[in-house]
Amino acid sequence: MFKIFKLAARDYFYEWQISICHVLALASILAPLMILFGLKFGIIGKMVSRLVEEPLNRELRPVSSKHIEPDWFKEIKSRSDVSFIIPLKRNLAANIQLKSKTANKILNVELIPTAENDPLLPEINRAPKQIDEIILSKSAANKLSVKAGDRIDGSISRKYHNKTQRVHIPLRVLAVAESQSFNRDGAFCSLTLVEALENFRDGHAVPELGWSGKPNKLQNYYTGFRLFAKTINDVEPLKQWLNEQGIDVRTRAHEIAVVNRLDQNLTTVYWVVAFTSIIGYILSLGANLWANVDRKYKELCILRLTGFRTSEIICFPIIQAMITAGLGWFLAIVIFQFVAFTMTHFISEFTDTTDICRLLPSHYFLALTITTLAAFCAALLAGFRTIKGEPTDGLREL
Repeated sequence: MFKIFKLAARDYFYEWQISICHVLALASILAPLMILFGLKFGIIGKMVSRLVEEPLNRELRPVSSKHIEPDWFKEIKSRSDVSFIIPLKRNLAANIQLKSKTANKILNVELIPTAENDPLLPEINRAPKQIDEIILSKSAANKLSVKAGDRIDGSISRKYHNKTQRVHIPLRVLAVAESQSFNRDGAFCSLTLVEALENFRDGHAVPELGWSGKPNKLQNYYTGFRLFAKTINDVEPLKQWLNEQGIDVRTRAHEIAVVNRLDQNLTTVYWVVAFTSIIGYILSLGANLWANVDRKYKELCILRLTGFRTSEIICFPIIQAMITAGLGWFLAIVIFQFVAFTMTHFISEFTDTTDICRLLPSHYFLALTITTLAAFCAALLAGFRTIKGEPTDGLREL
């Protein structure tokens, strides 16, 4: 077997002009196919993924305020289609005035209760847990000229016994959220802070902050919630369940339908193009290998006369096909890497992603597997053709 391998390799590289043509023909078909895959798993896949995973597309907002008991939140948290939920208090409690040492103006901001794994704060690892911790929106942080770690003053006022009272609470900026998280003047905080502000405005005492008032004997309840489904496909079932609970919610049903159609259409178009390319790629490879074996038919017949076994003659075109497949695959990777680098260099100036065109190691292995299998099958069929005739056929054609 070693002799036939050596003979096939020497013959392959002896006819280096023809061999180069076969390798170039293979790479010219495989490289565009790899680029197509690279775009699918690169920028196109990321764009579709962002649309599908957009948190606001998974949000369900209550249409109106409603009296909701704390036990209800325990029930909905146990649902597998719920990604995040936190109670909301009345809108009256959902604002505070902020003042920093680095800005002259007093800024009135909206308070948004938050907790761990908030979909609107994916880039922030730690959620506010203490009553004096907040995460400012980028807009609010810019106006107050503060950054993470700075301290600012928060204040609210109320009418109590016909007198206006104002209290202050020192706050620490835990982080600054990106603009896409909240594009208005706002601050993400713990639910405890929102509850304390509401109690104070209602005239109740807040002992943990030293604010005086009448004792709070009323049972705590909530008027709304911030709710996010696990996926966009969970939004509609969750909405129906809430409607059965007597809670009307508003969703982005239209946007979800558009995203789903876009994802399906892009996937369909991609696989149609990919399937057509793969079939053309296999047929082209097979035609080149078949023509190469047909051209050497008489030489292979003579090899049979010199004592080479039938299995070795069949291996002759297979060995050359494997060399073509390996070199063509390697050249296609070189072309792909050059194109991917060029795309990333020019297109990254207009987008925030660097994965414009990329493939995983498993994709390279898949391309090699498909290439070698196609080459092996084509060469095997061509090899069987050489043993159908008589060994003396080679002599007749001399």
